[in-house]
Amino acid sequence: MLQDKIAAVEAKIQEALANRKEPKATGDKVTILAVTKNHPADIVTETLAAGLTEIGENRVQEAMHKQAVLPPGGNWHLIGHLQTNKARHAVEHFALIESVDSLKLMAHLEKAAAELDKVQDVLLQINEAGEVQKSGFAPEDFRAAVPELKNYPHIRVRGVMVIAQATDHVEETRPVFAAGYRDFLFLRDALPDIPVDILSMGMTHDYWIAVEEGANEVRVGSALFGARDYSLKF
Repeated sequence: MLQDKIAAVEAKIQEALANRKEPKATGDKVTILAVTKNHPADIVTETLAAGLTEIGENRVQEAMHKQAVLPPGGNWHLIGHLQTNKARHAVEHFALIESVDSLKLMAHLEKAAAELDKVQDVLLQINEAGEVQKSGFAPEDFRAAVPELKNYPHIRVRGVMVIAQATDHVEETRPVFAAGYRDFLFLRDALPDIPVDILSMGMTHDYWIAVEEGANEVRVGSALFGARDYSLKF
């Protein structure tokens, strides 16, 4: 039962919060982002009925398909890499875009949000692990970009998103999450007039480490829904 799986994730989050070595500026409430990518649309309905309101998708096209066949509901987050030519669709269909990885993409989102008369919430994705195959600002580029954020009046930067490296030794992710927390603090201090309040870190295989290091949103899919079905076409 989905409710039982949610309860198991919530219990592990509470254990991780208790294991924090010091108070975190991100607080002690952690949001579960239910990652429904490569699952049928009715999984979203089941998730909302179970009490989770935040829905994560990797691809704009898949989210658009699901939203077209579902009644309105939930807050949809884009967590996958976003190409600039899909910026307008992303602004139209997502409450939060977590994967902003360049000022070039910011400019496209700004243009789309202005045309749609919307202020778009985003997170800046930082490649703290330095993996060449992953998207995200390099940490030094992230810090250099922060003073430029004032140039995008239709974009509200709510925080930071981090993806740790895949590893069989989950403790190896801890320094990456600790670096994400430090960059979250840097962003918060640099933008005192904006509610910088989301640190999205951790997935099914490492979310409790991320919570211990300060995450207040975790992106959980397979722990809730099982294996993804890559045969699904959207």
